[in-house]
Amino acid sequence: MDAAVARVALHRPLPPEEAARGDFYALLARLFHDAPDQALLRNLADAPPIPSEGDAALSGAWYELVAASSVMDADGAAEEYEQLFIGVGKSQVSIYSGYYTGAMAIDHPRVRLQADLAALGLGRRTHATEPEDHFAALFDVMRVLVAGGAGRSAATLAEQRRFYEAHLKPGAGKFLEAVASAKDANYYRKVAALGAAFVALESESFQLD
Repeated sequence: MDAAVARVALHRPLPPEEAARGDFYALLARLFHDAPDQALLRNLADAPPIPSEGDAALSGAWYELVAASSVMDADGAAEEYEQLFIGVGKSQVSIYSGYYTGAMAIDHPRVRLQADLAALGLGRRTHATEPEDHFAALFDVMRVLVAGGAGRSAATLAEQRRFYEAHLKPGAGKFLEAVASAKDANYYRKVAALGAAFVALESESFQLD
């Protein structure tokens, strides 16, 4: 599975709330797949605020990311991404969910993930080189389940919940905390804060539903 960066092709009109969820998942997938280019930084810098009467943590984190995007350049973002997630020898932050769930070689969650993706009619793209438990790929799968794409319509809420609770919820919070506390995190500290606020909101919403 590889993080998509193109606009989602929807098979049916989505309620605004679902479209917004899909957009958040798409943005997180894009930012953890690779550093933002200048066009994305410019688009984020020009983005309108999220009304504060909604979720205060999410609107505050969005404001901070928008502000950071207005003063960040693509070269600086690329250098930070390299330091955090690639590095020389060992990255500062693992970007794979299995790292945060105590995965063992036997019965690695990646095996269950592959089976669940196949059941959903999804799988690795032929040119993809990253394992399926890369967080960019997991966010992108949720984007597809919420908004449709990859040749399928949006999934039911039950399907979304099952995938989220099995493959994103166990490690996403720890991963985002690791990004936020990394010594070279600057712009990505804002990305992590937005991700943490959004994941918390998703977890709460799935519990209520």
